[in-house]
Amino acid sequence: MDDVLVTGLGALSPLGAGTDAFWRGMHKADTAPTRVPDPLAHMDHPLMYLVPEADIPDGPEEQDGLPLGRGSRFALAAAREAVADAGLAALPGLEGTDSGLDPRRVAVALSTGMGDTDLHEGWWTGEAPASGRWAPPFPLASVVGGWFGAEGVNTCVSNACAASGYALSVGADLIRSGEADVVIAGGAEAYSRTALACFNRLGAIDPERCRPFAVERRGTVFGEGSAVLVLESATHARARGARTVYGRLAGAGWSCDAYHATAPEPSGEQIERAMREALREAGAGSGAVAESGGLGFVIPHGTGTELNDVVESRVLDALTPRTPLYSVKALIGHTGGAAGAFAALAASLVLHHGTLPPNVPVGEQDPECAVRLPSGSAPMTGAYGLVNAYAFGGNNISLVFGEAAA
Repeated sequence: MDDVLVTGLGALSPLGAGTDAFWRGMHKADTAPTRVPDPLAHMDHPLMYLVPEADIPDGPEEQDGLPLGRGSRFALAAAREAVADAGLAALPGLEGTDSGLDPRRVAVALSTGMGDTDLHEGWWTGEAPASGRWAPPFPLASVVGGWFGAEGVNTCVSNACAASGYALSVGADLIRSGEADVVIAGGAEAYSRTALACFNRLGAIDPERCRPFAVERRGTVFGEGSAVLVLESATHARARGARTVYGRLAGAGWSCDAYHATAPEPSGEQIERAMREALREAGAGSGAVAESGGLGFVIPHGTGTELNDVVESRVLDALTPRTPLYSVKALIGHTGGAAGAFAALAASLVLHHGTLPPNVPVGEQDPECAVRLPSGSAPMTGAYGLVNAYAFGGNNISLVFGEAAA
C-alpha cells in the first residue's frame, strides 16, 4: 500500500502567520490568553488565545457571491501556505500556473467546530454589515476547494474537537483507496461568542490560562487559527519531484465511548483502543513501539479539564510509559475543531527538525497525571509521534506520524 506523505504545511495561529512563526513560538514557550475584544461577551471568563489581527493576511471577503467568515479566511490563508510549501499551484483556469495535476484527483478534507459562526452571530445582533445575506455555516472545504480548483471529494468534517483528526484520517483513506493523489487536509476555528458563552456556563473555562495536567487546572481556554497539511501519495510525490517531505501519516485509529454527551468514559477503554489501532496500523504494535523506543513523543489531547487529563494520562502511562509529551494546548489553547490539525502540524515539524521543543510551564503537575512533560528542548528519539484528539459525544481519534523513508 502506498505511503501517505506530508509534503506541505500551513498555519495561522495565535503565534502569528506561517509555520515558521509557529515553530519559533513552540521553542519560545511563552504565551497567554487575552480578553476577547467583544463588547457583548458578557460572561465570567471572556478569555481566548487570539490570532493577532496584524498577522491575518489580506484575503477575499466573499467567494462566488457569498460572504466569508473569519474561519473560512483562516482556512484559506493556511491552505495557501501549505499548497505553496508543497510546490503546487492552483489548477488551470485559476490563479497561479498550470500545476500539471488532474483536478479530479485532488481532494479537500477540512474541519471546524463552529464554522463561520461570526457571520450568523453578527446577524442575530445586527452587528454584521452583511445582515440578511445567507451564508452556509460550514463552508471551509468548499472555499478552499473552490480556490484551488479541486474536483475530487470536498468535505467538511464537524464532529467537535476531534474533527480535524478525522479529516486527516479521511484524507489518508482517500489516498490509500485510490480516490485521490493529493488531499488538502486540516482544520480552522475562529472566535465564537456562542461557544465561549456555553463553556462559561458549563464552568469549563480556566480563569487564568490553559494548563493541561497541572494540579491547579480549572478547565480549558480556547484558541483560534488554522492548520493545514498537504497529504500526498508517495508515488505521486516521487513522480512530480516533491521538494520536501515532512513525514508520513502512518496510522489512524477511531473509536467512540458511547458513554456521555460531554464526559469521557472514566476507564479510558475506547481511547486506548484508538491508540492501539493507530499504532498497529503504523506497523509496529503498541508494545513493540514502547519497548523499542520507536515512539519518540506524544502530542496529547489534554485540554486542562479535570477528568479528561486524568483518563488520558492513565492510558498513556500504561500504553506508552516514559514517552515524553508535548502539549500544543498549553501553547495556543484548545482550538476546537482545528486541535487535531495543530497537533499534526506540530508532530510534522518535530519529525522534520528532529527536535522536541520545551513545554510551556503550567505549574505543579497533578500527581494523578503521571506523564512526562519535559521543560527543555531535546533531540527527538524514535521514529514515530502519536497524536490524540477527543471530542464531545465520545468521538476519539489517534494518529501516528512517522519519519519519511529515504
